[in-house]
Amino acid sequence: MKTVDVYWSFRSPYSYLATPDMLAIKAEYQVSVNLRVVMPIAIREPNILFTEAGKIRVKYIQLDWARRAEFLGLPNVWPSPDPIVQDLETLKISEDQPYIFRLSYLGVEAQRQGKGIEFAKEVASVIFGGTENWHEGTHIQNAADRAGLDLELMEGKVARDGDHADEIEANHHSLQSAGQWGVPTFIFQGEPFFGQDRADTLRWRLGKEGLKK
Repeated sequence: MKTVDVYWSFRSPYSYLATPDMLAIKAEYQVSVNLRVVMPIAIREPNILFTEAGKIRVKYIQLDWARRAEFLGLPNVWPSPDPIVQDLETLKISEDQPYIFRLSYLGVEAQRQGKGIEFAKEVASVIFGGTENWHEGTHIQNAADRAGLDLELMEGKVARDGDHADEIEANHHSLQSAGQWGVPTFIFQGEPFFGQDRADTLRWRLGKEGLKK
């Protein structure tokens, strides 16, 4: 079966907005859809966006993602806490990052267990859907349950295997090799489609390939 790789971040609001598209493509086309977790740009390449000159772009993203979510009929609340500990006024990124590594490693493990996009959808819906203190209590556990996964077993695998960070780094290199840096990026047969608003173009390409179910 042909594959669509989705390069995706747990901090990206546009990645969150792409999750219904990811599930729909899996359901409607004869392709497997693989979650390729990458670290947010704040960790990978902060100088691309989080500079003094980048403040204008950050403010536009804050405006645009909420507007796009409303257009798509999706909840749109900036996470509390933010998966990346960062002052969005000064753009200063904390050295202490207690959330994003856990989320990202769990995303890798979910993909290994065949439920990557389902886990991404459920967790992102909690983080960006208005759940206060999403990192506490059973919020992530319940999201894993809805995705058909066992959070305790996943966390055990992450602790024992110890190679989830290596897979994320490999995903970074694969994304760069495709000439891309942002998320979400869909890649089908080497062809990149960058942005949630290019999911319809990807559907068109899959249709031209005769992959519609």
